This record gives sequence, C-alpha cells and structure tokens, in this order.
Amino acid sequence: MSDFPIDIASLSLGIFLALFTLLFILRIVLTWYPESDLTKFPFNIVAIPTEPLLGPTRKVIKPLGGIDMSPVFWVAILMLVREILVGQQGLLKMLN
Repeated sequence: MSDFPIDIASLSLGIFLALFTLLFILRIVLTWYPESDLTKFPFNIVAIPTEPLLGPTRKVIKPLGGIDMSPVFWVAILMLVREILVGQQGLLKMLN
C-alpha cells in the first residue's frame, strides 16, 4: 500500500500550521507597534486571517496588564497541534 496520500496530507497540514503560527507571531510583533493600521497593506495580510480566531478568544482571555494574550494562546495551541499531528512521532507519521 502506498503512503503517498498520507505524506501529502502530512506535508500540507504541516505547512498550513507553520504558516498560521508565523502569522500569529507576526501579530504579536505588530502589537509592539500600536501605530500600525491593521486595515492597510501590508499589515492586513497578517490581520485578516488571524482576526476570526483572535476576536472570540479575546472575549474569553482578557488582557493581562493591558497586554493581549490571545495571539500567544493561539501560537501555543498551533504548535501543540502541529507536534501531535505531524511531529517526529506525530499521528500522521505513525500511520506510515
């Protein structure tokens, strides 16, 4: 039996999760510059895909000392999911 579909799924999922993790890290960096307008290019490239997850999360995780912790939460969740699914001993690797 060929493992090709699992390899493609693992690679695609790994890239997707890594890209979203990078977007959330960039979102954290953008919070250091409050004068940046997230509705204007190039900042909207980071804001548009991340805001649907950050908006509801902000309602649950309130800012600590004025610092928005929701992007940090999502970075942690995405890294955990990536490790569980496509890490060295992840679920998709075990299917091979």
